[in-house]
Amino acid sequence: MTIRAAVVLAAALLAPLPAEAQVSVAFVAPERFTDAENRFGSGPTLRVTLAEIRRLFTELGDRVLRPGESLAITVLDIDLAGYERPVGLPNSPRIVSDVAPPRLRLRYVLKERGRTVLSGEEVVTDINFLTRYARSFSLQLHLRARADTGLAPGADRAA
Repeated sequence: MTIRAAVVLAAALLAPLPAEAQVSVAFVAPERFTDAENRFGSGPTLRVTLAEIRRLFTELGDRVLRPGESLAITVLDIDLAGYERPVGLPNSPRIVSDVAPPRLRLRYVLKERGRTVLSGEEVVTDINFLTRYARSFSLQLHLRARADTGLAPGADRAA
């Protein structure tokens, strides 16, 4: 190893790394949330729902936050899409329709190098959630069918 290579390697190892983007998610009184778990055994438990919400926010933060930025999210309420329909069975179904979209009430603080740059409290919902899902699912089925027949985008049709 040359002296120059050793100096470059040492500088790289000793240089401060950029701060990683961080997301913290807290839940305030989750046992009192409007509808964060399936009470009739038809779906995920409260613990699973909270873990999934935490995972989604963390992955989103990893994609969009820049080094040196941090985002603190406090979830104040969760209302899952649809409603449970107790029918006297051990696993009563959850009826999902566009009448009852998912809804989150949350508070957030975005910081850059420790300085607050944005904060607020919002109710986040998507009244078109079923349309988006159906369109996405239809596209996936279409692409899968094309791939099965050798007509996938970018496939060599001359072969």
